[in-house]
Amino acid sequence: MSKRNAFYAQSGGVTAVINASACGLIETARQHKDKIGKVFAGRDGIIGALTEELIDTSKESAKAIAALRHTPGGAFGSCRYKLKSLEENKAQYERLIEVFKAHDIGYFFYNGGGDSQDTTHKVSQIGEQLDYPITCVGIPKTVDNDLPITDNCPGFGSVAKYVAVSIREASLDVLSMCKTSTKVFVMEVMGRHAGWIAAAGGLASEKEGDPPHIILFPEITFDEKKLLSKVKNCVNKYGFCTIVVSEGVRHKDGRFLAESETKDAFGHAQLGGAAPVLAELIKEHLGYKYHWAVADYLQRAARHIASKTDVDQAYALGKAAVMLALKGHNAVMPTIVRSSDKPYRWRIGSADLADVANVEKMMPRNFISRDGFSITDACRAYLQPLIRGEDYPPYRNGLPQYVQLKNIAVAKKLKKGFKI
Repeated sequence: MSKRNAFYAQSGGVTAVINASACGLIETARQHKDKIGKVFAGRDGIIGALTEELIDTSKESAKAIAALRHTPGGAFGSCRYKLKSLEENKAQYERLIEVFKAHDIGYFFYNGGGDSQDTTHKVSQIGEQLDYPITCVGIPKTVDNDLPITDNCPGFGSVAKYVAVSIREASLDVLSMCKTSTKVFVMEVMGRHAGWIAAAGGLASEKEGDPPHIILFPEITFDEKKLLSKVKNCVNKYGFCTIVVSEGVRHKDGRFLAESETKDAFGHAQLGGAAPVLAELIKEHLGYKYHWAVADYLQRAARHIASKTDVDQAYALGKAAVMLALKGHNAVMPTIVRSSDKPYRWRIGSADLADVANVEKMMPRNFISRDGFSITDACRAYLQPLIRGEDYPPYRNGLPQYVQLKNIAVAKKLKKGFKI
C-alpha cells in the first residue's frame, strides 16, 4: 500500500468528547507513518475540504494532540452543512475529489451523526464513480444517541451524566425552598426525535419519590390533562415537582411543544422553549410558582464532568477508524458493541455506512414506564454504565485547562475557489 495523506473533519453539534476521537485518530495515524503521511483536518468541517481550507496537524506537538482528549468543543471547527445528493449537485463531490487529488488524500474520516455518515457514504460512492481510490470511514458522534447499530454514541454518555447530576442538584435546591417558594422546576434538554437525553435524567432517581418526578419524551404524545394531574399529585405528596422535558415533545397533531418558524441548515425545525411553555401551562392551571432552565450548550460542552466511559469509547473509535482504513475497509463506521451489563463490557465492531446513514434509533417502548413519565429498569440497566467514571481535565487556578491548537493552514494548490 502506497503512503498517502488523510483528511479528518468534525461535523454537526460538537460534544465534550469529539476531540477525544480526533486524538485517537491522529495519534494512531502517527504510529503508522509508513502507510499514512500527514493528517489534514478540514477547517469548519466538510466546508474545509470544499474550500481547500486544510489544517496540517503534523505541525502540532504530541503534547497538544494528547490534550485534545480532555478538551471539549471542536478543535478544528465544525459545521452544519449537508451535501446534496450526487444527482442534485455532483459538482460538490467532484470538487472534493479535486482537492483530495491535489493533496494526495487517500483516507477520508468524517466525525459526526447521521447526516455526516451519509456524507461519508456519498464520498465513497463518488470515489468509485470517478475512479479515485479513497478509503472512507465515518466516526460516530452525537449527543442524541440516535445512530443505529452502535450500542451508544460518543458524546451521549457525558451529556447523560451532566443531565442526571444537574437535575439531582437542582431538585435539592427546590426541595429546600418549596414550602414558601418554588414548587415546580422544569429542565429542558436536547433530543429532537429521540428521548435518550431526557431518559438520562431518570438516573438521578434511585427510590420512590426521588426527583425527577416527571420525564417527558418525544416518543410519548404530550397529554396536557394527564401531565397537570401528575404535577398536582407530586406537589401534594412531596411538596414539589421537578420535570425533565425533551425539546422534541410533540402534541397529538405532530406539532412540537415549542416549535419556531425557522429551520437549521439541515432543514430541521429550530427548537427550544419547551420548558417555559410547560412552566407557564402549570402556572396557569395550577398556580404554582416555578423556575425553568434550558441546558442547551452547557449539557454538551461540560467536559469537566464527562463520563470516563464516554471518553474512553470516543478515543477508541477514533483509533479504530484508522485501523479499519488500513485494513482496507471502505464505507464503514466503527461501532460500540455491548457484551454484558454486569459487569459492563464492550468492544469495537463495525457497520456498513449504507445501513447507518439517515437512520434514527428511537428509545424502545419498554424503556419508558407504562404511564409515560419515567424510565424502566431495562432503561436504567442500559444507561447506567454509560455515565460511569470520572475523567477530570487538568486544573490551574481553579479552572480546567484546555488546549487551543495552532491550526496552521496547508498551502493551497488549486487556483479555482469554491463558493459555499
